[in-house]
Amino acid sequence: MSDFSVEATRFQTPGPSTLETERVVIAIANGEITAVAPASSDEAAVLRADSPEHLNLGHDTVIVPGMIDLHIHAPQWQQLGTALDLPVQDWLQTYTFPLEARFADTAMAGVVYRDLVATLLAHGTTTAVYFASVHEPATLVLAETCAEAGQRAFVGRVAMDHPDATPEWYRDADAATGLTASARSIEAIRTADAGRGLVEPIITPRFLPACTDELLTGLGDLAETTGALVQTHCSESDWHHAYAFERFGKTDTSALDSFGLLRNRTVLAHSNHVTDADISLITQRGAAIGHCPISNAYFANAVLPVPELLAAGARVGLGTDIGAGVRPGVLQQCHEAVTMSRMRRDGVHADLSTAERGAPDSAIDTTTAFWLATAGGAEALGLPLGVLEPGRRFDAVAINLDHPHGVIRRHVDLDDDERLFEKVVRLAQTSDISQVWVDGRTVHRR
Repeated sequence: MSDFSVEATRFQTPGPSTLETERVVIAIANGEITAVAPASSDEAAVLRADSPEHLNLGHDTVIVPGMIDLHIHAPQWQQLGTALDLPVQDWLQTYTFPLEARFADTAMAGVVYRDLVATLLAHGTTTAVYFASVHEPATLVLAETCAEAGQRAFVGRVAMDHPDATPEWYRDADAATGLTASARSIEAIRTADAGRGLVEPIITPRFLPACTDELLTGLGDLAETTGALVQTHCSESDWHHAYAFERFGKTDTSALDSFGLLRNRTVLAHSNHVTDADISLITQRGAAIGHCPISNAYFANAVLPVPELLAAGARVGLGTDIGAGVRPGVLQQCHEAVTMSRMRRDGVHADLSTAERGAPDSAIDTTTAFWLATAGGAEALGLPLGVLEPGRRFDAVAINLDHPHGVIRRHVDLDDDERLFEKVVRLAQTSDISQVWVDGRTVHRR
C-alpha cells in the first residue's frame, strides 16, 4: 500500500443535517487519512509536493465516503429482484430456505459470492454486514472472498434451530450443534483475515422465531466471551412483532436483551415496529438499527420512524436487505429512504383529510439519508469511517458527473454543489462510479 494524495471535490455529511461540499486535497498514508486541506490553500500545495503519488480527479468527478451496508443476506444474491409476492414468514419457507440450503455446495458458494462482492464494490459498497447460511464452510468462503477482494466486511454464520419455524433439512440439529458451529466459524474467520483488519465475524441468530431459548442464551454468552458483534432481525413485520409477545410476553427488543444479545453495536435489521420503550432500550445499550426501506415496502407493514429514532439518540444506518431489497446499491436505498419517509409524512389514504392522513415532521432529506449510508453506518459499527477527515480510514468512492454512459448530467449554468450532491445521491449508478478504495487500496476501477 503506497502513500498518496487525492485532489477532488469532496461531498460528505458529517451530521444528519450537515452537508459539506469543497474541493480538497486528501493525504493518505498506510490507508489512513493524515491530512485534508482546501485545494487552493498553501497547505494543499505542500501535500501535493510531499506526496509520492498525487491523483487529481479533475472537476468532472467528486469523491464521497464509502457506502456502508448494514444488512445483506449473501446467499440470497441469486434471488434478487424476484419472489416478493408472499409475507415474510411464507417467503422464507417457500423461496429462501430452499435457496440457502444449496450453499452446502462450497463450489457454488464461491462462484456466487465472488460475483456478489465484486458487484457491491462496483456500486461503492466498501463495508458490508453479511448474513451467510448455516454452513460453516460456505461462510468461510464468503469471508475469504471479501478479504481477497478487499471489501471491509462482517460475516456471520446463521444460527437457527427451532423446529417450528425452520425446516428439518435447513437448520442446526440442536442448540449445542449451533453454538459449536458458530464458535468455530468465529475462529475460522478471524484466522482467515490474518490480521489485515478488514473482515470480522459477527454472531448471527437469524431471528427469535428461528431459535430456541437454549441457542439464544448460548449465543449471548458467546458474544460476551468472544467480543464479536451481533446481528439479527428485530420487529420487522406485524407477524414478527406479535410473535415475541406470544412466546415471551414482551417485545422483540426486550427478549433479545434478556438473552444478552442487545449489546453495544448489535445490528438490528428493520425494527419498524419498535415501541418508545424499545427505542430507549436500544439507545441505552448502544445497539444500532439497519434501515432497509425497499424491502420494508414489501414485508414490514410500516415505515421506520427515522426522525424519532435520531432524536432519541439511536444509532441508525442503511441496509439493502439483499435479496428482499431489490437493489444492490446503498445509494438507491438513500433515495428510497427519502421516498418512504415522505409517504409516511403525507399518508396514503386520499379519503382521509390532510390532517388525519400522515405523520407530521417525519420526512427526511437527501443529506440525512446520505449520512445514514456513510457516517451513520460507521457510527453503528464503531468504525473510523464515513467521513473523509484525518484519523479515519480512506474508504472512498469517485463518481463522475459527466460520463457519457452514466445517468448524471451536470448543467453548469444551473447546478451548484448542493444540486450536484442531490443528483449523485439519487442518480448515481455503476456507470457513474469510476474508482473505489478500501483502506487506501483501489478495489474497483471502471
